[in-house]
Amino acid sequence: MRAVIIQHEEHEGPGLLGPALTQEGFTLTKRFRGVEHSDLDAELVVVLGGPMGVYDDAQHPFLREEVAFLVERLALEKPCLGICLGAQLMASAAGAEVYPGKNGFEVGVAPVRLTADAQKDPVLSGLGAKLLVAHWHGDTHAPVPGATLLASTDRYTQQGFRLGASYAFQFHPELTADEFGRWLDAGAEELKAKGKDPQALKAQLGKLRASEAPLKDFAARLAHHFAKVARG
Repeated sequence: MRAVIIQHEEHEGPGLLGPALTQEGFTLTKRFRGVEHSDLDAELVVVLGGPMGVYDDAQHPFLREEVAFLVERLALEKPCLGICLGAQLMASAAGAEVYPGKNGFEVGVAPVRLTADAQKDPVLSGLGAKLLVAHWHGDTHAPVPGATLLASTDRYTQQGFRLGASYAFQFHPELTADEFGRWLDAGAEELKAKGKDPQALKAQLGKLRASEAPLKDFAARLAHHFAKVARG
């Protein structure tokens, strides 16, 4: 089984999802800011985050390519997993508008609330009513036609959805405390420019470290779901 991992920044990899997918028998194929036509036949496509917005396709033409690719994948009912920008690209491919959020930049370690539908979801059921995760986004999207809403925060309602066998999450379930700490270091100047204190955000890493067991469970559940779909 092949899982294509689409990255948009070299330092933003699959995190906890990588070993979870490998454990389930997937071979990981990395793509950087683009796809190949043969990826349509992959058992799974994972689209990761990035600093650009879906609407920045004039500066980043690969975004148009990725949306068109996801339109085709979803039409073929081929499983996809989107995280942050990847979730927004999937939402766009499914017909939802993506735009800068009116409630500001959401960054740091904070809980997401899992919806009543999530409590019945084959992947998310059993994870509880809340999950402590890393956040780093300023964009959001309209409700996705035909999708099931799975997670929300006080700031943004659209934090996760299921569409057929595919899943998308605005937050970062793949990030460990160590990896999120590296992101905070690498993006310190960007954070300051947006009025955020990198050191205050780093002070939250202990909470994320304490939450890594359920996050590993989440990654394992996702990987098992996609392996089950691939095996029919």
